[in-house]
Amino acid sequence: MYRHVVQYYETDKMGITHHSNYIRWMEEARIDFLSQIGWSYAKLEEKGIISPVVAVECKYMQPTTFSDTVDIEVIVREFKGVRLKLKYIMKNDKGNTVCEACSEHCFLDEKGIPIKLKKEYPLFYNALIDCCSF
Repeated sequence: MYRHVVQYYETDKMGITHHSNYIRWMEEARIDFLSQIGWSYAKLEEKGIISPVVAVECKYMQPTTFSDTVDIEVIVREFKGVRLKLKYIMKNDKGNTVCEACSEHCFLDEKGIPIKLKKEYPLFYNALIDCCSF
């Protein structure tokens, strides 16, 4: 679980969190998730693995405002070795879902060539498989 506190600069003139910030929070939560399973983004980069975003989808359900606490659960929805689909459930401190979102990532080497993690990085592959919820 990743926790984010809404900052003043993340809100708009109406005092509501600007929608683009939820995508930033997804990135923060994803980086935290990778660290929790023992594969920090720094470690991935050291090994020459990059993981660009190929798709994002957000469903905004309730607004958040300055100083709200948002807990973000990251769930592995699909993983087939090259592409990873993550789901994010964001809840406020009352337990209400404020946003549900998904992101899709692929794994490439430094030349931009897809990596078959099962063959080339089996420890990372297994760490992701162990987190799968499908």
